[in-house]
Amino acid sequence: MEGRHSPPDLAWGRWVLPLSSKVCIMGVLNVTPDSFSDGGRYLSTQKALERALQMVEEGADIIDVGGESTRPYSEKVTPAEEMDRVLPVIEGLRSRVEVPISIDTYKAEVAEAAISAGAAMVNDISALRFDPRMGPVAAEAGLPVILMHMKGTPQNMQDNPTYEDVTGEIIDFLGEAVGRAVSAGIDKGRIVVDPGIGFGKRFDDNLVILKELPRLQVLEKPILLGSSNKSFIGHVLDRKVDERDAGTMATLAIGVMNGANIVRVHNVKMAWDTVRMVEAVERGRAQA
Repeated sequence: MEGRHSPPDLAWGRWVLPLSSKVCIMGVLNVTPDSFSDGGRYLSTQKALERALQMVEEGADIIDVGGESTRPYSEKVTPAEEMDRVLPVIEGLRSRVEVPISIDTYKAEVAEAAISAGAAMVNDISALRFDPRMGPVAAEAGLPVILMHMKGTPQNMQDNPTYEDVTGEIIDFLGEAVGRAVSAGIDKGRIVVDPGIGFGKRFDDNLVILKELPRLQVLEKPILLGSSNKSFIGHVLDRKVDERDAGTMATLAIGVMNGANIVRVHNVKMAWDTVRMVEAVERGRAQA
């Protein structure tokens, strides 16, 4: 439990994520045909909107909309195709939900259009590496960015990744990414870091990251954990993607106890219960 640390609230524009008082839940909305967990389920704009509204009802603090699968060995899509998928959903959501919408993309062109459509956060799996315009686009809009660790690209990240000290290398990588973001003009108080569970990691690396998550607090940034339904859970439990809820909730509980401030999940309802229980235990310990 010594891993818990509450950062300041994340505030910008009309939005506030109360990170000083609770762990926030980011609901995943993939409008893709091939995402590993929910690909093809929310391809129609209407179904995507219904799912987003359901997640908000279940307790989501953020909706993360993505139009390109970044699972291992996934195929790239063009910016135009990605925008065709995400923009109608973001436009439909902006007046229907009272939570910020995040755009999950590494392309500045897509981010720019998504921001115009109503997106209020940028979730970049490349940590601003793949597109030199991404940092300036987010900075000009004054939006928070999520910077994730990944070796290589989604197309090659699982080609024999190796580490001497996986957590140490993640800290070094994210430290450089934070510097890159600040240099681009992004407010240093609007940067979130993500260790990139399942992105260019061996199975055991993911377990080590969960265990050593408190080390990331040296970066002095809110920590996002994205372990939901990942293959390392299936590896440990021998469970298919749609059978990993219990394993996911275990990783969330451990992650929150070890310092995660935002959890990115597919099953918002179960995640809400899990996170609130961990917080109740922590409050009890603090009062003891």
